[in-house]
Amino acid sequence: MRATQVLVITKAPVPGRSKTRLSPPCTPEQAAGIAAAAVGDTLDAVRAAPVARRVVALDGPPGELELDGFAVFPQVEGDLGARLAAAFADAMPGGDVPTLLIGMDTPQVTPELLDRCAGLLEAGGPGTAVLGTAPDGGWWALGLHAAAPASVLTDVPMSRDDTAVRTRAALQATGLTVIDLPELTDIDHFPDALSVAALCPPQSRTARTVTSVAAALGLA
Repeated sequence: MRATQVLVITKAPVPGRSKTRLSPPCTPEQAAGIAAAAVGDTLDAVRAAPVARRVVALDGPPGELELDGFAVFPQVEGDLGARLAAAFADAMPGGDVPTLLIGMDTPQVTPELLDRCAGLLEAGGPGTAVLGTAPDGGWWALGLHAAAPASVLTDVPMSRDDTAVRTRAALQATGLTVIDLPELTDIDHFPDALSVAALCPPQSRTARTVTSVAAALGLA
């Protein structure tokens, strides 16, 4: 069992608020369906990972999300950087704990990969962070030993092609050594959804939902 906790930051899957960059070609309802599937698969992977604690920072009401086994707290108001920093702080109310933050848009993540990422974070020690980049220049995972360094995220522009580079530089400026995690594609646009779904097990929510949406759109 790892000493690390995994923190998932996500929006509740609501049409018009979730995965809006999937539209077009998706309808808001289809985009929310893909988001719900991705959240579900991500939470399943975290449940199966040998980690110390599982936490969700949720934007919006839980609705039909299955959150059993997770401590859940609401995200704060503000831009993404501020919400990420606050999520780290909220996840460590009793003091510094190795914490791996991930989003919900890499549902191809596996318990084994999460275990490997947690192991790299723990092996590096308090003077390190771990960062998993995405091909679009963003990042899908960030691991820290303490909440304080996460405050630098408030000054990092998010959802840009240099977000990961800027995040790495901001963390290094605090004195941390940044260790690379495997790169993963995250779901932003519909071609990403097709690519990610192909990496998921055929029986997964994401694979089934994206396949169904693609067929409905005539893109299968």
